[in-house]
Amino acid sequence: MYEDIKKKFADLEAQLMDPAIAADPSKMASVGKKRANLKDLMGKILELEKNEQTISQTKDLIAEEKDPEMKEMAQSELAEAEMKVALLKNQIDEELHPADPNDKKNVIIEIRAGAGGDESALFAAELFRMYSRFAERQHWKLELFEANQNGIGGFKEVVFGITGKGVYGNLKFEGGTHRVQRVPETEKQGRVHTSTATVAVVPEIEDVELVIDPKDLRIDTYCSSGPGGQKVNKTSSAIRITHLPTNVVVQCQDEKSQHQNKEKAMMILRSRLAQRMEDEKRAKADATRLKQIGTGDRSEKIRTYNFPQDRITDHRLKQSWSNITVMMENNLEEIIAALREAEKNLNK
Repeated sequence: MYEDIKKKFADLEAQLMDPAIAADPSKMASVGKKRANLKDLMGKILELEKNEQTISQTKDLIAEEKDPEMKEMAQSELAEAEMKVALLKNQIDEELHPADPNDKKNVIIEIRAGAGGDESALFAAELFRMYSRFAERQHWKLELFEANQNGIGGFKEVVFGITGKGVYGNLKFEGGTHRVQRVPETEKQGRVHTSTATVAVVPEIEDVELVIDPKDLRIDTYCSSGPGGQKVNKTSSAIRITHLPTNVVVQCQDEKSQHQNKEKAMMILRSRLAQRMEDEKRAKADATRLKQIGTGDRSEKIRTYNFPQDRITDHRLKQSWSNITVMMENNLEEIIAALREAEKNLNK
């Protein structure tokens, strides 16, 4: 059982020792990522086999044992091993047949200010901080791709990637319109304002999963703007890629190297095109699932952050949590856990 997985894991370990692959950073990273994804599964398989061996040996012992006390101890050990085997088989099956095949993938997240002007941009920055803090606690890596700031520390738009174990499976629920209700710092009369920011969460798509014809691309270079030093601002290192058949435009200027910016832009483009194809497929199937990102209008909301009432409400779950600052800074896990449980119950 699971011999194919063992062989695949052994092949990946052998590839990591191959000098030809070691000399190619992109191939090395790809193989390393695949091995890392299989490592936990292999651990569960080995533990399963160990417990199955224990069961076999314990059954033989029970059949041969004459001492009632020793036999009772062996039967207790057998019951414990059988429980472990059942649990491990269930965990392995979930890993091999996830409800969503994208759950293990890394993500690209795009946050945009919606209705509400400067207050909306400030809220977008707070959402970025919330996801950054969450990623840090999960020991995930966050990488900024593109940021368009206003003059007061807010984001008109920010695009970033998060890599790690099970990232999309946890963050896919965040796609949609987030609404904030509070008194802005600039409001002299103390009136509560309602603003929004939209969040799009798409799984990272590798080049082997979606092949893009270079003839379908227009690639423009330009000088980067914003922070980054003289070299960044004086050289044409920024990249803008237009996918001509769909008119999808991606730009990246965060890196000093034109090559690095192009690599990041292509990664974002692949993910956007894959998401577009998936959305079209679901639309044709008359799917009832809401689109991830809307117009930013106040009525299109998945979650409300109400500061005067110190409450976060997720409208899909019809559930609220108090202590809004702590939830956004340190406890987004509780909301995500509730959403994952709801998804699990829906798929039963």
